[in-house]
Amino acid sequence: MANLAASTCLYSWLLVLLLSSVSAIIDEDTQVYIVYMGSLSSRADYIPTSDHMSILQQVTGESSIEGRLVRSYKRSFNGFAARLTESERTLIAEGVVSVFPNKILQLHTTTSWDFMGVKEGKNTKRNLAIESDTIIGVIDTGIWPESKSFSDKGFGPPPKKWKGVCSGGKNFTCNNKLIGARDYTSEGTRDTSGHGTHTASTAAGNAVKDTSFFGIGNGTVRGGVPASRIAAYKVCTDSGCSSEALLSSFDDAIADGVDLITISIGFQFPSIFEDDPIAIGAFHAMAKGILTVSSAGNSGPKPTTVSHVAPWIFTVAASTTNRGFITKVVLGNGKTLAGRSVNAFDMKGKKYPLVYGKSAASSACDAKTAALCAPACLNKSRVKGKILVCGGPSGYKIAKSVGAIAIIDKSPRPDVAFTHHLPASGLKAKDFKSLVSYIESQDSPQAAVLKTETIFNRTSPVIASFSSRGPNTIAVDILKPDITAPGVEILAAFSPNGEPSEDDTRRVKYSVFSGTSMACPHVAGVAAYVKTFYPRWSPSMIQSAIMTTAWPVKAKGRGIASTEFAYGAGHVDPMAALNPGLVYELDKADHIAFLCGMNYTSKTLKIISGDTVKCSKKNKILPRNLNYPSMSAKLSGTDSTFSVTFNRTLTNVGTPNSTYKSKVVAGHGSKLSIKVTPSVLYFKTVNEKQSFSVTVTGSDVDSEVPSSANLIWSDGTHNVRSPIVVYIMVVDEA
Repeated sequence: MANLAASTCLYSWLLVLLLSSVSAIIDEDTQVYIVYMGSLSSRADYIPTSDHMSILQQVTGESSIEGRLVRSYKRSFNGFAARLTESERTLIAEGVVSVFPNKILQLHTTTSWDFMGVKEGKNTKRNLAIESDTIIGVIDTGIWPESKSFSDKGFGPPPKKWKGVCSGGKNFTCNNKLIGARDYTSEGTRDTSGHGTHTASTAAGNAVKDTSFFGIGNGTVRGGVPASRIAAYKVCTDSGCSSEALLSSFDDAIADGVDLITISIGFQFPSIFEDDPIAIGAFHAMAKGILTVSSAGNSGPKPTTVSHVAPWIFTVAASTTNRGFITKVVLGNGKTLAGRSVNAFDMKGKKYPLVYGKSAASSACDAKTAALCAPACLNKSRVKGKILVCGGPSGYKIAKSVGAIAIIDKSPRPDVAFTHHLPASGLKAKDFKSLVSYIESQDSPQAAVLKTETIFNRTSPVIASFSSRGPNTIAVDILKPDITAPGVEILAAFSPNGEPSEDDTRRVKYSVFSGTSMACPHVAGVAAYVKTFYPRWSPSMIQSAIMTTAWPVKAKGRGIASTEFAYGAGHVDPMAALNPGLVYELDKADHIAFLCGMNYTSKTLKIISGDTVKCSKKNKILPRNLNYPSMSAKLSGTDSTFSVTFNRTLTNVGTPNSTYKSKVVAGHGSKLSIKVTPSVLYFKTVNEKQSFSVTVTGSDVDSEVPSSANLIWSDGTHNVRSPIVVYIMVVDEA
């Protein structure tokens, strides 16, 4: 009993200490830690699990520890695994043998493919013969051919269907993995920025073990379809990507025989189809049976910023995975602030003086502007050798020039860790305010910026703040983006000629990046993966399979930033996409009818499709009746009540003699009344088609938030889900 009393006393003291210092503890993400307590007690009345729960309750101050206790070790040794904040970990460590972070010891990728369920090696079903014949065209900044991610060890000759060339320029060699290269920039296809290498390896790179960014994110990097081939098309330079180069690349890629195109390039805001070279190129690709997957853009969370809004383009938003990177700031008073950055610089815990930009203002600027660390606003003598504190990200441009040791800023994107050219940490607004208060209250404020730590076991993925949002301002009845995939802090191959960050002189073969550019090749890899099992499926069938099997996600923010206009159908689920049951099928004629329904002229239709088309009642449909996997309609702002009907057709790709029953699950916004006719679909054979209609009625739709629901067709095995969104919001489209 003495041991038990001592244990209780220890943790009662820890609880008092925790509560007394609660003001110094920040709201930081929890991480799973293993609490090792040594040998099991020999006392007959000792119950390990009860002791573990009691310890957790006392240290966390929570009466219920549901979701905290992950596992108890109680048969051979004593201990438990629990989700703890850093502060809680420190407190528990005072009374146990050791506390150490949970690590995944088996080899893992940038975590994104494992996170999505596509495991390495034999753990994932593969059709390797078809995968090896699958060619992914990457339209980007080129590629670094010497990267291990593109080694052809174990690869046979290119597929017989390949009609491309290796025209990469001087000192550029293709192989049986990287089978083609074309340059449209006069620089050669070699990647000098790293972007194209990163996206290509994310989609289809080989498995490369023991890879990291200066020790961060260590594991096995690989693409979604590592046995497939890659063809690189360089269309971008440091000054941008020209329309003519983009169109030329589509032209060549289609003729070369690629099976799928991934393109992480776009306008800052949506462009009308006839002025968008990617929309035009993708239309031709679709007509030839080639799916184009593209990024949604990085202008979020502002509405109407989503790029690539044509229904024949698969548009991808960016979301988090179960892994993230934090860089802690330890202040002189012991308080710790958890910021975000991919910081590979080790300051070895040494504390340096802090200087707020406002206090280091030069005579050229006022204090308010200097607080943001605007260029030419800081007095070098006041900053040199110190940690610079800035109210915005502009300080990164001048930090080195004024002699700063490190930088801490109020991050405009506190949900994302970025790479910088010196030790850094980006704080949330409330933590930055706390930091400034600390600086202004101290005569000699000091802090240490520690190395980046990896945190696992995040909550369910959320949409990144930078990911562009809808609604679609070109085709207002087509929901965009279509899907979301991992696009935050992705480790992938990189060009040694590129800069990991601006003004960064380090040279690396693998780097960490965030953006919808990183999400796009994830979906391209999934689409290629599905195609390896269904080589004859059309682009629309593959897109439908991925969209209707996606799982629901969350998006932070208010208004449309937190709705389907952020994530479309949901988060991609590669394994479920292999068995969708039913698909929504589209072909070139359907898209022509859609464009006719948008009242496009024959001249405009020819620009987009390349064909001379005359619209008539026979080849014209309402845009909302395009046989798309999602359903969306923009209402008149004057409607207090409304009734909208969507017409759709499903194709059975599951089993014969199937019966699918409809179910409607409410979403957000105003309550909708939804009638599905017929409510049950019977399929006798595979490839049989059945049509239905969805009538949505309601009133008083919120002008700020769309009203939504989900239609699910289920046969007991398959759940074919389509989002339904109606909206009347008037948004600033500038």
